Amino acid sequence: MKQTLLLTIITLSLTTTTVTAQKVKSADVPEAVKTALQKKYPSASNVTWEKEKGNFEANWGGRSKEDNSVVFTPDGTFVEIVVAIPVADLPPGVVTYVKAHYPDTKITEAGKVTDAKGKITYEAEVKGKDLVFDQQGNFLKKEMD
Repeated sequence: MKQTLLLTIITLSLTTTTVTAQKVKSADVPEAVKTALQKKYPSASNVTWEKEKGNFEANWGGRSKEDNSVVFTPDGTFVEIVVAIPVADLPPGVVTYVKAHYPDTKITEAGKVTDAKGKITYEAEVKGKDLVFDQQGNFLKKEMD
């Protein structure tokens, strides 16, 4: 009984723990990452940094200063870029999915994601969670921070 209770508590704590991005000072970002950003996106300016899941995320542009969000591994390897887009620019299936699965909820942010291999997906933020869709608007997964 005690073992079952302990396992339940451990399982619950592991599944409810979320990894949140932490703000990072530019001085604490590896030079390889800053060099990779400058090489790939030379026009990036007023960059803010976050660290999430061991990777470094650079944000810049737009009113929110986060219209572009690019992720690099600590050695400077490009992972993906998310470019903010108007909700109206999401594939039609995205809005249909959200209306069916999250009635009376609006999409608060939208982004076009391009990974290192050039694969494009879309993100729609609903209730603080990112829903990920393919280019045709088919639901792929829900991402937790």
